[in-house]
Amino acid sequence: MIQSIKKLIVMLFLVVAYTSCNQEPTLQTYFVDSEPKTGFFSVDAPVSLLNLEEVKLTKEQKEAYESIDKLNVLAYRIDATNIEEYELELAKVKTILKNPKYEELMRGGNSTDGRFMVKFIGEVDHVDELILFGNAKDKGFMVARVLGDDMNAGKLMSLQSVLKDMDFENANLKGITDFFK
Repeated sequence: MIQSIKKLIVMLFLVVAYTSCNQEPTLQTYFVDSEPKTGFFSVDAPVSLLNLEEVKLTKEQKEAYESIDKLNVLAYRIDATNIEEYELELAKVKTILKNPKYEELMRGGNSTDGRFMVKFIGEVDHVDELILFGNAKDKGFMVARVLGDDMNAGKLMSLQSVLKDMDFENANLKGITDFFK
């Protein structure tokens, strides 16, 4: 009887160990694994880096801005020497984002200028993580994770008009824009 219990415990341990090691990759693990690699550029920044405190925001935009805690940005720039690596890394990101836990909010762009998609984890009115992904064949790709508390997808999208008019060249995010020049 004791031998059977020991075997059962060992089997249970092996099943738990196997399933914990066999997890699908996430953006978070991809960011951590990729940050030190050559060709990548990353920024972990508080939302205050956007300097939106001085911009006149609607009530909805202010609520959206205040629900964001931080931004994680990972970018990979393509050049003539890393085309194969770029294609491999791009495929990894696209595979991760195909996971059904990343729900699509919108997508757009074209094959000439580049494509983008916005996905999220959670519920539309209680977003845990908003993901912005864009790629252009002549520049590379960028993935941004917007993390916060009780974020609302609709309210977050209302910040689009503010960010569209933002002067990134003179903002604290200049390093990201310089990366793609």
